[in-house]
This record gives sequence, C-alpha cells and structure tokens, in this order.
Amino acid sequence: MKIEITEKKENLLQERTEVRFTVDHTGEATPTRKAIIDAIAKMTGAGSNTVVLNNVDTQYGRGISKGYVKVYKSEDAARKFEREYLLKRSGIIKEEKKEGQ
Repeated sequence: MKIEITEKKENLLQERTEVRFTVDHTGEATPTRKAIIDAIAKMTGAGSNTVVLNNVDTQYGRGISKGYVKVYKSEDAARKFEREYLLKRSGIIKEEKKEGQ
C-alpha cells in the first residue's frame, strides 16, 4: 500500500488540516480505515487520535482508492468540530455496548 497526499489545505478556523489522498493497493485488498488513519498520521506527524477519516472511494476493478481526511491540532478540537459517528468510525471515541449485547 502506497499513500500519496494529493492536496493539503489549512483550515485555521476549525483548527485542522484537510487532506485529500490517493492509495495504490494494486494486488491487495482495500486497506482498512485504521491502516489509512495510521499511515496519514505518520505522514503528517499527528497522533492517530486527531485524524478523522471522512471517506474512501475505491475505483471498481483497479487497486486505487481516493479519500479525504481531516487532521486536527488536538483531540479536543476534533471532538468540538466533528460529528459523533465520524469520531466513532475513526476510533477517537469508543462505542459503548448496550446491556444484553
């Protein structure tokens, strides 16, 4: 899996950097959200608890995916500006199990 950052934009009002990327995973399965978050965090020098993966779109029949992440300055900023389901999906907040499940 090779990740290339195609666009990077600072958003000072929301304390984040918005990143568009392309993943080349030819001959492999589509990478997991966790793998993409960890790779982007490493490339940008941020902690994985400040990276929110918005979407990943895989092109049918090709080993190429494109996506969009938001890298926040802090975990508090992510919690302040992001929707709860994206925070859960990105692993920033843990889903609570209901009794009986």
